[in-house]
Amino acid sequence: MASKYLLIMAVFLIGVMILIPVLNPPGEDPEGEKVVSTRSAVLKEIGSIITSSRMALPQIIAEAEAQQISSEGAGVEVTVYNQNLGLVKDRRDIQLTSGLNIVEFQDVAAQIDPTSVHFKSITAPDRCIVEEQNYEYDLVSGYKLIEKYLGEAITVEAGNKTYNGKLLSSSGGLILDMGEQGIITLGSYDNIQFPKLPQGLRIKPTLLWHLQNEVPGNHDVEVSYLTSGINWNANYIAVIDSDDKNTDLNGWVTINNNAGASFPDATLKLVAGDIHRVTPEARGGMYDEDVMYSSKAAPQFDEESFFEYHLYSLQRKTDLKDKETKQISLFTSSGVPVTKEYIFDGGSSYWYSSSQENKVNVMLKLTNSEENGLGIPMPKGLVRVYKADSSGQLQFIGEDNIDHTPKDEQIRLYIGDAFDITAERNVMESNQISDDTWKQTVKVELANHKDEDIVVTVKERLYCDWEITKTTHDYEKKDAWNVEFKVPVPADGEAALEFTQIYSC
Repeated sequence: MASKYLLIMAVFLIGVMILIPVLNPPGEDPEGEKVVSTRSAVLKEIGSIITSSRMALPQIIAEAEAQQISSEGAGVEVTVYNQNLGLVKDRRDIQLTSGLNIVEFQDVAAQIDPTSVHFKSITAPDRCIVEEQNYEYDLVSGYKLIEKYLGEAITVEAGNKTYNGKLLSSSGGLILDMGEQGIITLGSYDNIQFPKLPQGLRIKPTLLWHLQNEVPGNHDVEVSYLTSGINWNANYIAVIDSDDKNTDLNGWVTINNNAGASFPDATLKLVAGDIHRVTPEARGGMYDEDVMYSSKAAPQFDEESFFEYHLYSLQRKTDLKDKETKQISLFTSSGVPVTKEYIFDGGSSYWYSSSQENKVNVMLKLTNSEENGLGIPMPKGLVRVYKADSSGQLQFIGEDNIDHTPKDEQIRLYIGDAFDITAERNVMESNQISDDTWKQTVKVELANHKDEDIVVTVKERLYCDWEITKTTHDYEKKDAWNVEFKVPVPADGEAALEFTQIYSC
């Protein structure tokens, strides 16, 4: 627009320069004054106008009025990762003129990563170009206002007096230059009145773009960015039956939004998986103390494989308020078969002690299969286990974390330690039979004070080149250095495992 204006002015002045000598040739006017040729004067004027106009262009751009993006549009989509990370995609409608547009967008998360911001015109992606983008987060506060008004006139109310003066300092109180009344200091005051909000201060974090647009009119635009401060994890509630053979399992999604923005009527998607990030992230911890247990309900999330992760899409809109923890049902399954196991890890202190008294761990094992009423990818999270007492009231009996678990894989939960089962491991014999070979005999004594028969799995870690030459119970070799023994123990009785190994190092 400015170049067209300059061209029109130049053509007009050249025309005037040509016509002036014809209409008023050089010579003496009636009063005897010399009529001077205006050709050179007009040329100078043209140059002056062009030069001054060019000098004014940067000022015109700088003074272009910024417009704020309306909150109306197609809506917002939030994808939350279980690594304290969210991807926000906001669709809005905006009116753009031809040429330079300065656009502000205030409804952004306070914990936004400014380097991840992307602005795109869906209407004309190739003809609406971002020349510059800024993230302005110098937010207004009492301290900031005082800092910005150093050297400026303010009004201070202290008690029943009012002081008008130039603010010289705010360190340890206020120092005002009152002009002819001199300089005063105020150690305390009631209120400060500022003439206006200083340039550069914002009431909210703001994204600002300089856009060059070739398609005037309404544009459908999308703003996307990454933000920290928003996290999700899965929480599971398992209620086992009286025989400890089946469980009802409810999965819950817990979203914690501390990103510094609310996302009303949002499309919510959750990514389960461990994505790689270059910058370290501070993972937000969440712990929900309430028992969230529900009856059978229709699934609210659609699950799909996505790259090497899994994506869960909520099949309705939801509000994600700032500083809010929201829980949404992920799935419910009833009558999932479980197996209770008793584990004694006898080899945990193999090298350090000839005698060991350890607790017997209680584990629950289940298989994430369709046959068992599951068969879905289960995101990592905390599983809390409950059981009804004799009066029918649920009591909390333990919890454990699970990792991302694909379908058809086993889940093992460490619930706690058995009260009525004890174990003691002793090295009964240890002899060196050559320079690099040893012979060792180990005995594990188990006592069951329950009124039912049990089986205890005894885990042993064997090192170097080993061979078990004698044993009271069969064992299963799990890998090169780990074996497991299944030891039956009668109700209110005892049992002993004894084995001899030879190993060479």
